[in-house]
Amino acid sequence: MIASPYLLYLGHVNDEVGIKTSRGLAVFRPDDCVGEFRHDDCELSLGLPRMGFAEAVAAGARTLVLGIANAGGKLGEDLVRDAVAAIEAGLDVASGLHNRLRDEPALVEAAARHGRTLHDVRDPRPDIPIGNGKRRAGKRLLAVGTDCSVGKMYATLCLERAMRARGMAADFRATGQTGILIAGSGVPLDAVIADFISGAIEQLSPPRDDDGWDLIEGQGSLFHPSFAGVSTGLLHGAQPDALVLCHDPVRPHMRGLPHYPMPGLRETLDANLQVARLTNPDVRAVGVALNTSKLSPAEAERLCAETADALGLPCTDPFSMGVDPIIDWIAKCFEPSPRKTTLSL
Repeated sequence: MIASPYLLYLGHVNDEVGIKTSRGLAVFRPDDCVGEFRHDDCELSLGLPRMGFAEAVAAGARTLVLGIANAGGKLGEDLVRDAVAAIEAGLDVASGLHNRLRDEPALVEAAARHGRTLHDVRDPRPDIPIGNGKRRAGKRLLAVGTDCSVGKMYATLCLERAMRARGMAADFRATGQTGILIAGSGVPLDAVIADFISGAIEQLSPPRDDDGWDLIEGQGSLFHPSFAGVSTGLLHGAQPDALVLCHDPVRPHMRGLPHYPMPGLRETLDANLQVARLTNPDVRAVGVALNTSKLSPAEAERLCAETADALGLPCTDPFSMGVDPIIDWIAKCFEPSPRKTTLSL
């Protein structure tokens, strides 16, 4: 277990998407976050107190979470240097980057010398099976997207919270570093060997018979040439009954690929439904989730209404507007079939 409270690392990052892990923890586990660490050239903030490592320890922090995301998930020299300083101040270190903390000699030596623990979140289980595509009991919803980092995790976490508030059985199933840190469990899907991706999701979301929902965090996009492979395996393993399409309406191009334009919403939805039908021919779309954080409230409401009209699906910003329209649609689409009764004459 990763000891809390946390000090959230922003470092030198000035890309909003680049601090998504730290931001996700600040939003969904605020009581476990005591502060943020950032250098002077970092202009971003989570609204938490800015602290140095010793100051954070004095405030009760137990773990520095390297909650940043960069191309390839690399541990740079600055990051290693900051992590060593945190260890020397008395903090454990947790990271979801592809480069493992345990593979950095300076970190291993510092942790051993100071009795601290290194947590590599992106370590998949060793017993992942190969997917088999067999139909399994229960209902599953998967968030899919036009691109990476468009709000798939936010959508599923907001759905879990709102469904539970209505008395529905619902469980968030994390598939990425941020979701795992928030939920405390999950599978780091982009670190799983390709042949086992669908099996990892079958394992993450086993059969259930309580009429509840598994809300599976999406990854990547079928339209992103760097990450479409993970998205495909996730669609097959999730065997989703329902899809929620997530989109950032102000993004000019695919993340990190200025030579690739964003796909259309209808195009994205149709492609995901087609791929998902391999393991669940009855899959259906139940809503659209827009990240409207860069729009005014009036612009956001107008865009959601236009999108709903164009696609014939409820559309909302899950974080700022709530997800009731999507849950209402789910209830209508998946209401229990009337029970048949047999009369004895």
